Amino acid sequence: MRSGFTASTPVPLYWVSHGPTGGERLLVLHGGPGAHHDYLLPQMLALGADRECLFYDQRGGGRSRHDDDRALITWESQVRDLESVVREFALEPLTLVGYSWGGLLALLYSVQAAHGHAAPLPARLVLIDPAPVSRAWRMQFEANFAARQQSPAAKALRDELAASGLRDRDPVAYRQRTFELSVAGYFADPHLARALTPFRVTGRVQQSIWESLGAYDLTTALRDVHCPALVVQGKNDPIPLESSETVATALQAELVVLDDCGHVPYVEQPEALFRAIRSFLDRTSPTRV
Repeated sequence: MRSGFTASTPVPLYWVSHGPTGGERLLVLHGGPGAHHDYLLPQMLALGADRECLFYDQRGGGRSRHDDDRALITWESQVRDLESVVREFALEPLTLVGYSWGGLLALLYSVQAAHGHAAPLPARLVLIDPAPVSRAWRMQFEANFAARQQSPAAKALRDELAASGLRDRDPVAYRQRTFELSVAGYFADPHLARALTPFRVTGRVQQSIWESLGAYDLTTALRDVHCPALVVQGKNDPIPLESSETVATALQAELVVLDDCGHVPYVEQPEALFRAIRSFLDRTSPTRV
């Protein structure tokens, strides 16, 4: 493992590299926005078995938080940071692996690159449960997630925790369980939330980025992106499947829908997820189209 801070971005961004060096490299983009890379671990390290995986904490989250984060952080600044990371680490040909918000960030970057506003063009895209590509689908996701958090199953788990006495008996375990319940709605089986590495989201960063997107809709712009792409989504993801279907159609990409899986396939269906990704990477050329 190697790690450090970027030198070319407006503020230093923490990065870490896993896997063998000297061969194929993947740039992995975490979700959020306003989160950090390490909640993808340890499961996503499966990608580093035979390829180098570079992760970085996006500006405003994790170890890339700074005093000047009070300045507005937008989707454009995140795209510019991504471009700087790509250039600093000489990641051409560029393969982006984006999870959740990271998937949307990869698409925003790709659209900007296709229109000459960022470089280099991506050579390949792997999108894992990408965040909704329009405001309408995002609103539907928010409604779906809120409904799941209020489901009888989720309520039963909260009641069980409240009656357990864990808060007084073991505050650390109680905080862990509280986190698990806060993300249970992402999972097809809420009990699997226990296997997700805890994370924090910087609220003001998350809010400023989503607000900067306004009434966004990438469904038309994505047609200008031309590179091999794979889209994977859990069938039980609160994000509408129609969003990923639209992405796959626009990119002429392969779409893999995982049964018995919500928004976190690297926890819920890791074997199927990594099998699909490895198959895609093995049969696609890293040469830019």
